[in-house]
Amino acid sequence: MKPKVKAPSSEITGHVINILKKYSLNTVCEESLCPNISECFSMGHATFLILGKVCTRACKFCHVATGRPYPPDPSEPYRLFLAVKELGLEYVVITSVDRDDLQDYGASHFKRCVDFLKSRLEVYVEVLTPDFMGDVNALHTVASSRADILSHNIETVRRLHRLIRPKGDYDRSLEVLRFYSTYGKPVKSAIMLGLGETRDDLLWTFEDLRKVGVEHLVIGQYLRPSYKQMPVVKHYMLEEFKEIEECARSFGFKEIFAHPLARSSYVRGLK
Repeated sequence: MKPKVKAPSSEITGHVINILKKYSLNTVCEESLCPNISECFSMGHATFLILGKVCTRACKFCHVATGRPYPPDPSEPYRLFLAVKELGLEYVVITSVDRDDLQDYGASHFKRCVDFLKSRLEVYVEVLTPDFMGDVNALHTVASSRADILSHNIETVRRLHRLIRPKGDYDRSLEVLRFYSTYGKPVKSAIMLGLGETRDDLLWTFEDLRKVGVEHLVIGQYLRPSYKQMPVVKHYMLEEFKEIEECARSFGFKEIFAHPLARSSYVRGLK
């Protein structure tokens, strides 16, 4: 059965949207058509999408636009700070589109945004990063920032990875997570169900994630944003999510959030 959510209420989300527009900021909540947008916005929570809203890749599950992005805006860290302050946030998630057009893949811009916030506000910051093409210097730039938690989503199992993420690489994503785990900060990843994976596929992925040091795991249902993206192969029942969560726990993750509407940056997710 397909998960059902309430349509976002303009009354609930209006305040957050007005602040985002005021400071010309993007959120992955809006760009990816997240099903939890109403709940998160009603609680003053948003996952900020930096470095523009045009991606240089075209993953088959994602609704974010693909094309040639504009150069990074040097004023974005300041505008982000103003929005976070006005919203009164205590926990901030910062993510971005892939910027393979940039020399450092946008890593230095990530660091500026994080460090600007942390130097001016008492706020917990999670970064949810692209793979930066596995560039060690770029990864170090972000990992050495003042971010409190380092995240990178594996998204799907090895067998389906090249199909779902044509410009991604399963092993490269694992190496990103392994690299992050050496910095003494919590490391988090997420996987979508419903793209054609098997139980064995999932078990191998859980094992791979634990081997590279992932401690926090989010498991959610893939929901097709539009007809342009991959179709859903299976809608998992809540009971199946509970069973998969129990299987994942046997691998030793510290925290797991498994639910049809779970997303890596969901307000009721892991912190």
